[in-house]
Amino acid sequence: MTTAETRWIEPAQGLEIRRQTRALSVQEQDTRLRAIGVNPDRYQTIVDPAFLIGLSIDAGIASGISAEGNVNMLTRLTQKSPLRLGEAFNVAGIIESVDEVPRGLRIKTVVQFSDLAGASLATVVRESLKPVGRGHGAGGAGTRPPNVIADVSSLKSIAKYQLTPEATWAYSHEGNAIHYEIDAAQAAGFRAPIIGGGQGVHYLTAALWDEGYRDFDLDIFFRRPIFWDQRVWVGVSEDAAAIGLIRDDKVGTEMQIYGPDCARTID
Repeated sequence: MTTAETRWIEPAQGLEIRRQTRALSVQEQDTRLRAIGVNPDRYQTIVDPAFLIGLSIDAGIASGISAEGNVNMLTRLTQKSPLRLGEAFNVAGIIESVDEVPRGLRIKTVVQFSDLAGASLATVVRESLKPVGRGHGAGGAGTRPPNVIADVSSLKSIAKYQLTPEATWAYSHEGNAIHYEIDAAQAAGFRAPIIGGGQGVHYLTAALWDEGYRDFDLDIFFRRPIFWDQRVWVGVSEDAAAIGLIRDDKVGTEMQIYGPDCARTID
């Protein structure tokens, strides 16, 4: 059955994301990271943790939960042990809550990653907005957590990227058309397609990986849409407890970094 023929299940509290066995190949990681300008060689045999966001969404899609039109709001990513390229792992989860907000439905999903013996590898907790109707205004998507980065000018710039439609299409062109089709993006109120949250997070995890991070405990906030043709840069706070993907001198995506390594300076 094709995606167009899929009979989607309405998101509901307690709906299970059935267990699936997945693997990410060296070739897939290499191809998708190079497409967006990230050198995959840094990871060698390890899965870039940013892929866990997309894998958690894919698990929902495979269970009949549509991602079409949904917008990432925040994600908590906790990785206890790196996943290895080419090695199988299990993915399972549950929709923990579905709340009505002025702009639609705010959905909280918890997805667990484990090895085939059942040992926990990582957890991804996602809150996303499923737009319904045309509700707008303050609080339209529910409670907004406080900003992690208060002043963009205080950040140290450590990398710059030029986004292109071709790169975004090559990274991913299935699952949610607002990321790769102009008509779908404009129908949702955007001037052009916006990159998926996971795509933007790759630029941030690359910076953290280069500083030696292997276990991750992150709160990731998707503050503003980042369009597929914008120039962005990665900035880190002075205390290295926060890192952001910046566009037009405003925070697009930001991370709060927890754990013993969060106070290290990124040089």
